[in-house]
Amino acid sequence: MEGVRFGASPSTWHSMTLAAPPSPARPPPAPIADPALLRALPQVQKLMETEAARELTVLFPRQAVVGALRDALDAVRRALLAGDIGGDAVSPESLNGTLIAAARGALEPSRHRHLRRVINGTGIVIHTNLGRAPLAEDAVAAVAEAASAYSNLEFDLESGERGSRYVAVTGLLHELTGAEASLVVNNNAAAVLLAVSAIAQGGEALVSRSELVEIGGSFRVPDVIRQGGARLVEVGTTNKTRASDYEAAVTSDTRAIVKVHQSNYRIVGFTSAPAMTELAALARARGLVLMEDLGSGTLLDLRTIGLPHEPTVRESVAAGADLVMFSGDKLLGGPQAGIVVGRKDLIGILKAHPLLRAVRIDKLSLAALEATLKLYRDPARLVAAVPVLAMLAAPMPVLERRAEDLAARLRGIGGLEVDTADGNSYSGGGSLPETTLPTRIVAIRANGLGTAELARRLRLHRPAVVGRIAGGRLTLDARTLDDRDLPAVAGAVGTVLVESVTE
Repeated sequence: MEGVRFGASPSTWHSMTLAAPPSPARPPPAPIADPALLRALPQVQKLMETEAARELTVLFPRQAVVGALRDALDAVRRALLAGDIGGDAVSPESLNGTLIAAARGALEPSRHRHLRRVINGTGIVIHTNLGRAPLAEDAVAAVAEAASAYSNLEFDLESGERGSRYVAVTGLLHELTGAEASLVVNNNAAAVLLAVSAIAQGGEALVSRSELVEIGGSFRVPDVIRQGGARLVEVGTTNKTRASDYEAAVTSDTRAIVKVHQSNYRIVGFTSAPAMTELAALARARGLVLMEDLGSGTLLDLRTIGLPHEPTVRESVAAGADLVMFSGDKLLGGPQAGIVVGRKDLIGILKAHPLLRAVRIDKLSLAALEATLKLYRDPARLVAAVPVLAMLAAPMPVLERRAEDLAARLRGIGGLEVDTADGNSYSGGGSLPETTLPTRIVAIRANGLGTAELARRLRLHRPAVVGRIAGGRLTLDARTLDDRDLPAVAGAVGTVLVESVTE
């Protein structure tokens, strides 16, 4: 760099040169791989002719094997050009095996389905992120039968004419809820959207301010109502809403009163809300439709299994609700579905609405729902047969025995600190928000492996094991474990510990 000359005037130059700062050290030139090494890399076609590659094509599609080998070769080529590896790494004796192993490692995950079995040790019975309700054995069998062959989904076997898919559950829902008619769609948000679209579109829907809820996944009841084409009219206050608040808000444009059950939260203290019978009387007097979104919904009086009361669908129908919407895969213990029961004329309007086609239930969910509903006709068998109800109702002696059984299996592995302790389970799924269920947990800590890392490795195991971390230990709740899960849990923990030692 040239110096910079300064002068006072053209006649008297006072000059100086500023020394240029030292140039930063230049990085060493990138190594250039010996062209002979690059030429020594095998061709993909030659690799495909090896016995090891042919074995891969038995397990994976040929094109996938070719792509994986090409990627592995590209990685070696880049490493040579960067100087990360030397010529000894590309000797024919070692390179072919390395490339085949790299290709197999890249292909192996594709052998497994993304959706896979998870053993739930969290103590959250209706775990939204783990698929909500596990199905009853009868429902699983019904799904398998419907999936593996043709079915009479929309075919009347008696007449030989086109039939309706909904007849599979119409009679059952009438029997179990007392409603005149019913309709099932693919989830409860769709049920609410369909009801609002068919009944209140272009008009007003009245909702208490205490019931403008978010139902999970950032889906909010006000948004669903607006999407249905109705104008949302808020009534009352957050803590107190009276029947008179609804009555004062009724105009010539009002089409419906929408009641939203507070299934995933509670407002306590200085509160009041009108009874369903009051709202039903108001709706009848003013020619409005009274809809109730029960959210989780239940067909069983939960007090019979030792839990707090939640309004049942039958109670809502008896109280005068014109339409009641609820989920199939929460407290009901069935598949994902949105169930609508109520007045026959209104259900007819919903069935005629164009949106129904977009949200209708599929044959596998319908098969599972029918099988689940049939279990509700047999109270003596119901709780034991529906996994969600069995877990919620599990008595402490059963939980204690299960926890001790698992603890004994884990103590036999070695390298673990294992304890059993009291804990709390939760219903989950936006239901029974104030209820904790006493349980027994197994708490483990691995020697030489952090608890977070132990939890991560168990999640990645097949089958995955998911627990909760508390007090620096991984806890597994006996309530959401099945006796049949215990050998798999112990096996997963043992495998993870062995792998951590041998790495």
